Amino acid sequence: MKILVTGGAGFIGCNFVHYMLKEHPQDTVVNLDLLTYAGNLESLADVEDAPNYRFVKGDIADMEFVDALFEKERFDVVVNFAAETHVDRSITDPGVFVRSNMMGTQALLDAARKYGVERYHQVSTDEVYGDLPLERKDLFFTEQTPLHTSSPYSASKAGSDLLVLSYYRTFGLPVTISRCSNNYGAYQFPEKMIPLMLTRAFYDQTLPVYGTGENVRDWLHVYDHCSAIDLILQKGRLGEVYNIGGHNEKTNLEVVRVILKAMDKPESLIRFVADRKGHDLRYAIDPKKIETELGWKPKYTFETGIRQTIEWYLEHREWWQHILDGEYSDYFKKMYKL
Repeated sequence: MKILVTGGAGFIGCNFVHYMLKEHPQDTVVNLDLLTYAGNLESLADVEDAPNYRFVKGDIADMEFVDALFEKERFDVVVNFAAETHVDRSITDPGVFVRSNMMGTQALLDAARKYGVERYHQVSTDEVYGDLPLERKDLFFTEQTPLHTSSPYSASKAGSDLLVLSYYRTFGLPVTISRCSNNYGAYQFPEKMIPLMLTRAFYDQTLPVYGTGENVRDWLHVYDHCSAIDLILQKGRLGEVYNIGGHNEKTNLEVVRVILKAMDKPESLIRFVADRKGHDLRYAIDPKKIETELGWKPKYTFETGIRQTIEWYLEHREWWQHILDGEYSDYFKKMYKL
């Protein structure tokens, strides 16, 4: 098969490219990425010369470009990771998120329909469900949970999900959607929480924690996410949504303390900062559907996954130092005022 992976130079996308090239060497992977601030081809340096891998730079929201690419390549499968994903950035510039996440999705759907793609898979997020109260540990997001977005980011992702499902119902386009909890692992851009704390702790710098740090997230190792998507492509029912969760609920403060302990750094580095606007309280996914229907189970516990992740960042300092030496440092100062 020929598989188009959009956003394949980003965190989850590059991990999926690595995963597919290893698990399905008979397939060809084409990576389409615009290489915005979070796209990094260094993450794919070890596969750039692989005979069944190719990189194409381009914008998924450029309809003429997308159409021409599909006409030339005749993809069998499309997996759309390409998206603006950082909540804080969506608060300061919502328009960028609408263009990439919604208009980009439309361009891909139109091309997939026109050129007869066998499967279009949309990678989404549990943030489309809004949040859950901290005191209700019995509540979880299911695929039937109503969409109730909190930020321009999650609203743009919810809108693109609805667009995908409409193309299934109206045009019969063979689609699936997955909604995941918070990912962590190798190659994650250092403005996301876990690599942010890791890289700053390395230099004994202040670790900014929103509010009181009591917000809860369900953490999913990126490998487990990739394996789930692969399974959905193989066995998932058309027109269906599948939630992917890691069974690893932790408060933000708990995660920061785990990182500090593993790195033998003092908790005095923690600095509580003004809370994010519209900050969701708790995310918790019920992955029963993908577990029972498709037989998926996560490989990593948070304890094994976070240990591996910390080791990777410590062993690949050059990768993230290149990012910190660039424009990200100015963005960090603006956002956290430190």
